[in-house]
Amino acid sequence: MKTIYQKIDQSEYRMTPQRSVVLQVMLENQGQHLNAEDVLAKARSKSPSIGIATVYRTLEKLAAIGVLYKNMFEGGSYRYELSIGDEHQHHHLICLSCGSITEVEDDLLHILEERLENNGFQVVDHELKFYGYCPECRVDK
Repeated sequence: MKTIYQKIDQSEYRMTPQRSVVLQVMLENQGQHLNAEDVLAKARSKSPSIGIATVYRTLEKLAAIGVLYKNMFEGGSYRYELSIGDEHQHHHLICLSCGSITEVEDDLLHILEERLENNGFQVVDHELKFYGYCPECRVDK
């Protein structure tokens, strides 16, 4: 399993001070699903002059080289989270009321994946999202 820094080194991606700040924000918020605006707000506390374009470009590049996962959530908004080297992504529970995102670490699709591979389809990854209401927002009637 490659480390984050090995992925960066092998990609020959030059880490400028501002790009390092974006990476630092993601490392400090492991397990969080941050959009570019969230990253910008946190990055500005470390580097007040950082711009949104730098944040977007850095997030996209880090996702392209496998350092971050890029997922589309509510309203077509992309959110990023640190890739900790899992073979497969975890699954997400998304609350339609408050927008909270909860991770499900269990590989829920292993039986389906196995069946597909037995039929000759090579699975390299999968993603599963459940939309509903978290316990705090759920209203039983």
